[in-house]
Amino acid sequence: MGQGQQEQVATSLAGTVSEEISASLAPVDAELERRYPGDPGTRQPVHTVYVPGDAFTADTIRSWGDQALALLDEHAPDAASFAAVLGLSGELAEPVYARVRAKLEREPIEDLRVDFEDGYQGADEDQDAARAARLIAEAYENGTAAPYMGVRMKCLEAPVRDRGIRTLDIFLTGLTEAGGLPDGLVLTLPKVTYPEQVTAMVRLLEEFEKARGLEPGRLGFEIQIETSQSILAADGTAAVARMIQAAEGRATGLHYGTFDYSACLGVSAAYQAGDHPAADHAKAVMQVAAAGTGVRVSDGSTNVLPVGPTAKVHDAWRLHYGLTRRALARAYYQGWDMHPGHVPTRYAAVFAFYREGFEQAAARLARYANRAGGDVMDEPATAKALSGYLLRGLDCGALDIGEVARLTGLTRADLEGFAAPRRGDLTASAK
Repeated sequence: MGQGQQEQVATSLAGTVSEEISASLAPVDAELERRYPGDPGTRQPVHTVYVPGDAFTADTIRSWGDQALALLDEHAPDAASFAAVLGLSGELAEPVYARVRAKLEREPIEDLRVDFEDGYQGADEDQDAARAARLIAEAYENGTAAPYMGVRMKCLEAPVRDRGIRTLDIFLTGLTEAGGLPDGLVLTLPKVTYPEQVTAMVRLLEEFEKARGLEPGRLGFEIQIETSQSILAADGTAAVARMIQAAEGRATGLHYGTFDYSACLGVSAAYQAGDHPAADHAKAVMQVAAAGTGVRVSDGSTNVLPVGPTAKVHDAWRLHYGLTRRALARAYYQGWDMHPGHVPTRYAAVFAFYREGFEQAAARLARYANRAGGDVMDEPATAKALSGYLLRGLDCGALDIGEVARLTGLTRADLEGFAAPRRGDLTASAK
């Protein structure tokens, strides 16, 4: 055999077999692309802060940051004291504490929801909804907005349905007339029990888009999972999976409602928490239902507030930090924060999570990118997870692009390429 020639290999199947199989699976291929488009590749906030619609003001975001900084000054004025409370290792203490303080000064809230549901106690919801629209529009205009902002309306159950629809209409109309809908707009539909309620929300948003001449599909929304029926339907199926499909591509997130869901199952108030077995089950079902769909899962909150004497604040901080770290290990990269005192430990947990695993993740991704050896053999799916980990760390401020580039030799565009591979790339190694 001459140089450069390759030996012919024997096969048994006719050439038409592969073509016929591909033709038969074409509908499945199309269904996979439609139902499981993958993560959108946009930034996911590490938390959602809920502020009652009657309490929301122009300085709410800055006020939360200032209150959080004041709590640090009073109860953990330096890196060593903060690390001692949370059990941070010595090498993490300084960088985490410094980044937490910088974050509270620069961007204390990543995602803010003006609440017109459980937390709302106002007397004039029309005026409060209109004011929320005006203040959010002004915040985006003057650069003081959080990256993501929006409203949580009342649910679509019969007793409050009309009120929820009207509030959403007033809010969206106000934003539209104030200059348009911001890119960071997020809407939350609470207490969803049946997929038909999701279908109704889709219809509602379609009608608003038509009324205002907006691009079809411009408005998306989060689905709050707060009832047992949203996890397990009467016929034994996972209702939450059907809700995602009912959203027709508009669902952006599934948010776990810790206390409503726990109460629905009869969990005693003292045991209603994010680490209860009932919570773990619900979130696991949500996670599997959402996997690959582009819909993101968010953990819930704790109602133990860091207020009072230092010992009590420290206890609440340790609890919140532990719950947040637990959620991150389970791939719930977002949660709720109910009080300014939760924000320091939210960021401490997130920053520690990304910084302590940063060097190992960077080294593994660099070896994969360079096809170099090592003690772990990674595949495209793992490279996707590693690059996603680094990107989330960059987005929240736990990592800097310079240090990531130094250890990986990769740009952000390179990371994004690994984090969002084509479907075929993930199975190429099996060929």
